[in-house]
Amino acid sequence: MSVCISRSEQTLALRLVELTQAGLPLVDDPWGWLAGQLQLSVEATLELLRRLQAEGAIRRIAAVPNHYRLGYRFNGMTVWDVDDAQMPRLGRLIGAQPFVSHCYRRPRNGAWRYNLFAMVHGRSACEIDSYREHLRYLLGGACQADDMLVSSRILKKTGLRLPTSH
Repeated sequence: MSVCISRSEQTLALRLVELTQAGLPLVDDPWGWLAGQLQLSVEATLELLRRLQAEGAIRRIAAVPNHYRLGYRFNGMTVWDVDDAQMPRLGRLIGAQPFVSHCYRRPRNGAWRYNLFAMVHGRSACEIDSYREHLRYLLGGACQADDMLVSSRILKKTGLRLPTSH
């Protein structure tokens, strides 16, 4: 089912993104704050969010903790060459692991044979290595090869940023 939004809702949606793209403010009532900024009621603001989510413009609304501040300073993008026929089951299995923050399938590309990607975070290099070993165990014989790309520094740590309308 496709939900259509009006031009005025599109304008509100863009304003909503501008207001929230750096995160919601740390206030007692963030929905009330957002509603006030949009000059809507809280109910109308939440309905706009639901409609945008139904349309696919917003995938989810969630807290995104800063894992560096929580002590998780080691990261590794594990990459796997997994049997395509088993990908639906194995992708869900790997994505469900508590130490995996991102898990997705990508098409193989020439000499790059890997089709399953899973980002792991840990407090030490040893910890992320052990997570990789655990993933290897879970994938079993369906995995033909793997590697891990380790972060050396952060270049950007933000989501989508739209230009301001000012």
